[in-house]
Amino acid sequence: MSTARDNGQRSPRRLLRAVVARLLSRKRTRATDPGTNERVAVVATLLPGSRERAAEIIAGGAPYGLSLAGFERHSVFLADEVVVFIFEGAQIEGLVRDLVNDRASSAEFAVWAPLLKGTPVLAREEFHWRADQSK
Repeated sequence: MSTARDNGQRSPRRLLRAVVARLLSRKRTRATDPGTNERVAVVATLLPGSRERAAEIIAGGAPYGLSLAGFERHSVFLADEVVVFIFEGAQIEGLVRDLVNDRASSAEFAVWAPLLKGTPVLAREEFHWRADQSK
C-alpha cells in the first residue's frame, strides 16, 4: 500500500493545519448564539485499499478526549473511498482549532496520514432540521 509520504503528501500536522486554516479563513454562512451547538465536517479521500485499515482505526475510538476538548458529539462516517469526521459543539471553530493546535492530540492523527489522498477538506453545515424545531 502507498503511503502519504510516497504520494508526496504533507505531514499529518500540516494536513490538519490546512483544514483549520480553511475553517478559519471563511466567513460564517449563518449567525449562531455562542451557546448553540454547531457542526462541522472534515472530509478526507482514502487511498485505494485503505478502507479496512480506516475501519480498524475507527473501531479503536477517538484518540483524544472529546468531552475534555469541549465537543458535544463526534461521528465518523466511512465509505469505500471517503471518511467523514463530524464534530459538534458550541463555538466549533475554536474547538477544532484547539484540538489541532494541541501537540498531544494532533500527534494522534498521524495514524491517518498513510491512508489519505490529498488534503482533507472542510464542510460547514448549511442546513439542519430537527422535529422539535418545526412549526
